[in-house]
Amino acid sequence: MTYQELYEQIIRKRSYLCVGLDTDPNLLPKHLLEYENPVLEFNRQIIEATAPYCVAYKPNTAFYEAAGAKGWATLQQSLQHIPREHFAIADAKRGDIGNTSKLYARAFFEQMNFDAITVAPYMGADSVQPFLEFEGKWVILLALTSNSGSQDFQVLKYEEERLYERVLKTAKLWGDKEQLMFVVGATQTQELEKVREIAPKNFLLVPGVGTQGGSLEEVSKYGMNSHCGLLVNASRSIIYASDGEDFAEAAAREAKKLQEKMDHYLDKYLPPQT
Repeated sequence: MTYQELYEQIIRKRSYLCVGLDTDPNLLPKHLLEYENPVLEFNRQIIEATAPYCVAYKPNTAFYEAAGAKGWATLQQSLQHIPREHFAIADAKRGDIGNTSKLYARAFFEQMNFDAITVAPYMGADSVQPFLEFEGKWVILLALTSNSGSQDFQVLKYEEERLYERVLKTAKLWGDKEQLMFVVGATQTQELEKVREIAPKNFLLVPGVGTQGGSLEEVSKYGMNSHCGLLVNASRSIIYASDGEDFAEAAAREAKKLQEKMDHYLDKYLPPQT
């Protein structure tokens, strides 16, 4: 999916919502346990219910890897239920020496056909570059995350700039807006203006709206660019909106609420294309 195609889908659906498929077997509605693969059935119904209101899905691979070979199979099967018009992100947070990164990239881009993968930049350019060699695929680089531990390193001063600022500036030399996004947590809205100053055209993947308390309006106000440039992720607040037999309907209602707010913020904050 190209930059322009993603933007056009956002405008068409009036949504920049990404639904996180962080499916915990311990939190599934009890009636699903009668299925041969309860996680897959849960994901199938969540995807079917929320697809009209979102433009992307983001399975966190840890929830699947923990189940071993069956979990990997479930991840692959879940991906097949995601409509191809939706942007599919493997939240895998990979990043290793070059030959290893190339194999990670092949696993998620060739074997599973994800559109994008989250990558940790700590090991530098040669650990990220192999992911950027796949045409039509995206790297979503961790920049400024929403967890409390982000304060340990990401905002420390490096000469006259903070570490996350150096990450953004350096990574922009590795790829362009057509293949490189950045993760910026929704609880870091005070930094969004700085992020946009450094990376005005890149898409940002923004987790932390919903259960983690991030403000969708502030993210939209300070993070939106002329092509929207945002994928705002919500996971638990949508997929666990109910633990009863109505879980899919409840998820759809929560997704629709966010989509309706996004529709409003697109009108309010989307600047003209440049």
